[in-house]
Amino acid sequence: MSFTERGAEPAEQPTTGTEESQAPRGNMLPGRQGRRFVVERVLIRLVATGGIVGIGVLLGAVLGSNNVQGWIVGLVVALVTVVLSALLWSSRQL
Repeated sequence: MSFTERGAEPAEQPTTGTEESQAPRGNMLPGRQGRRFVVERVLIRLVATGGIVGIGVLLGAVLGSNNVQGWIVGLVVALVTVVLSALLWSSRQL
């Protein structure tokens, strides 16, 4: 009679260090095989920085059209862009 016929689970096999390094890290993205080229990383960061500038412009336009005082618009846009840029440029995955 095997383990599955009796309803008991078979004991797990011990793992080695190489099997643990190949295990998924708990996120939905697949692991990368290698690093990206320097030019590609810089280009991606520049495009993302352009997106951050676009977010700042959109935020400034929305706040400006709602008659918010100018210094508040400037402060909010500056803070949002600094935080987003810091997150972008500190990322190791881009």
